[in-house]
Parts: sequence; C-alpha cells; structure tokens
Amino acid sequence: MPGTEEEVIRIGKQLEKMASSSDHGNALDLLKALKDLPMTLEVLQKTRIGMSVNSLRKQSSNDDVITLSKSLIKSWKKLLPVAQSSRGSRDSQDSSRDSPTDTGSESMSSKDAGNGNSSQSKPTATVNPLPKTNDSVREKCREMLSNALKTPLEDADTSGFGDPVELASAIEDCIFTEFTNTDTKYKNRIRSRVANLKDSRNPGLRQKVLSGEITPERIATMTADEMASDEMKELRKNYTKEAIRDHQMATTGGTKTDLLKCGKCGKRNCTYNQVQTRSADEPMTTFAYCNECGHRWKFC
Repeated sequence: MPGTEEEVIRIGKQLEKMASSSDHGNALDLLKALKDLPMTLEVLQKTRIGMSVNSLRKQSSNDDVITLSKSLIKSWKKLLPVAQSSRGSRDSQDSSRDSPTDTGSESMSSKDAGNGNSSQSKPTATVNPLPKTNDSVREKCREMLSNALKTPLEDADTSGFGDPVELASAIEDCIFTEFTNTDTKYKNRIRSRVANLKDSRNPGLRQKVLSGEITPERIATMTADEMASDEMKELRKNYTKEAIRDHQMATTGGTKTDLLKCGKCGKRNCTYNQVQTRSADEPMTTFAYCNECGHRWKFC
C-alpha cells in the first residue's frame, strides 16, 4: 500500500520537526490522521513512525497528545511478531513503563526473588529489525557500520548492548531517509560515523551507541565535535582559548614600533606584546600585530 506509506512518511517528518521544537500546534490532528490510516507491520518498519510518535510524546506537555500517542504505540505493538514483541521495541519502551512487565521480565524477577536478589536486570538496547534494502551501496554501508560497532571494548559490561547489525541498519536507514539517495553527502556521513565509532581513542561513543544511550537517530546526525572524545573536546577547547588569547594580545594595548616589519604588507606600523607563555627560564613570546593590514604573528 504505497499510498499509506507515503502519507505515514509525510506525517512522520512533520512530527519529527515538532519534537525538536516547541510548536506542537497541530500535533493532535496529525496523530488522529495516523489513527485512521490502515497500518501494517511492513509500513511500521519502513517508516519508523513509532519512533517519531514516541519522541513527540516525550516532548509534549499536552495530555491529549500524550494519551493518543500512547494509544497508537500500544495498538501498533500488537502488529509485532510474538518473539519480537517480547523483546520490546524502542518505540514502546518509555510508554510501557507504567504497564505490567512482559513474561521474560516477570520470570527474571521471580528468579531474583528466589535468590534473595531484588535488583532489576539491565535493560537491553534494541531496535526494530529492518528488511534488506536490495541496494548494494546501502548494504555495504550497513556492513561498515556494523563492523565499526563490533570493535572490541575493553573492560565494558556488554550485557545491555544491542545487536550491532540491527543498530547499524537503523543508523544507515536514518541517514538514507535524510538524503533519500546514496550520493556523496550520504557516503561522507556514513564514513564519518564509521571512523568515529571504531576510533580506539574514543571507545565511549561506541559504548553509548551499543547501550542505547545514544539512539540511531542521534548518532546519524551528530557533528564531529559532538562525536569527539572528552580528551579531544578539551584539546580543541584549549586551542580555541589560545587563539582567542593570541588575538586579544595582538590587538589590545601593546607597544607601537617601527622596528618590526609586517611579512604580509611590508609596512612597519606594528604593535607588539611580550608574554611569558612557557617556563620561567625560557624566553618570552612576542605577539605582533600590523596596524595596516591586520596581520598577526608571534615569535620568540
């Protein structure tokens, strides 16, 4: 039913925009339109509309929107196969917290009670399995993402980790949905995810994706700065501070001199400052600024 699928995709995009903004004006009308559409498991998996609805539910403060969102997710959950439903889809995890736990959780709780252990089992990051794309480029990209997620993590508790193959498929699907093709922008986005996920100096990113702390939708759109390790973020922060300091030292105050010659314009209308940037037994660093062309440089 291509007509239903196209309509669901259209509504899903509008809901995603609302979830990322504070304007939820016609959210209720869109949810009612979804309720009237003949939904199937295939449409659910292809459009990932459940995730869009659940995201809106979390952000909305409208009781009617929240109630209808929960109702839709609950009705769609009945379309899932029994084996898949028992694992629990990401779309319905949050909305089902107040309802009785599934059979697997009950049996685990009973086992813990029998052993005198009341602690709850660690949740597992799961996503809906996606069908094959029949596109060699997309399948190769999913394989690259999967291999990156499979990179070993030292001293990490993997009990709550999701399936790397399913997570990789979900990430690729989010990227493809954004670009709607496999052109250069799509491939560059994939390559940046792969490089950061398998970076041995940034295992925290891979662990957060596998544990579900970072969702496939989030990792698909993160910038290089957002994916960087804490060490790299601190290094970039220090570089920025140093650049700002160099700029301020060269442009504010200082001593005017005609002894320095600008290497860019050749003029001798310059201002300089000397700062002790290294240890006390090292010479001071001179920051120079050309008052003619704005060129800045430093030397010891």
